[in-house]
Amino acid sequence: MLEIIQNYWPMFLVGQYPNGPLGGLALTLILAACGLLLSFPLAIGLALARVGPCKWLSTASRLIVNVVRGVPLLMLIFWAYFVIPKLTGESISGFWTLIWALVVYESAYLSEVIRAGIEAIPKGQIEASNSLGAGYWTTVRKVILPQALFNVLPGMTSQFVSTIKETSLGYVISVNELTFAANQVNNLVLTQPLQVFGILAIIYFIVCFSLSRTVNWVERRIQRSRQMAVI
Repeated sequence: MLEIIQNYWPMFLVGQYPNGPLGGLALTLILAACGLLLSFPLAIGLALARVGPCKWLSTASRLIVNVVRGVPLLMLIFWAYFVIPKLTGESISGFWTLIWALVVYESAYLSEVIRAGIEAIPKGQIEASNSLGAGYWTTVRKVILPQALFNVLPGMTSQFVSTIKETSLGYVISVNELTFAANQVNNLVLTQPLQVFGILAIIYFIVCFSLSRTVNWVERRIQRSRQMAVI
């Protein structure tokens, strides 16, 4: 195992870069970050529609979230891979196919995290804002969202950890992320698949465990800030 790490660690980290496209762990982190950042505005929109006063928007948001959460991410990847080129008339790279699928998938899950944060805000604060003459969108922008997003920061960080693991499904459409890079190493080594994929598991564990510890640290900081605010 140590020999494989010594000989092929650049492929695990950055793929074939600089002699080829960027891949490996670097591309995995880029995919996860892009998927979460691009889905963030959509998630906020879905969450606000879900808890908003407009009944048909709330129903439509609930339907979208339930449908997306009821479909495996792998199915969304296949739909993006085969359907988008037919709709647009142009081919789409595996990278952007996976990004599209991640954005749709994470929007639904992240919206539920944000919705929980919104519903956790005491209604008295919203009523106080309305009594001061603030409109709905002013209340949302200055009262609801700042507190809700602060409260769900650990949940969003946890979702990022989950997204990192979900990028491994890009392997099926030949996206050169970490799992695909490990398979390339396995094809070069040939006789040591257990060691190669053991290294892959260790890398995923180190990255996800480190981020999970970061989530715990963020949660403690938020709890301390809340306690100080109460005092």
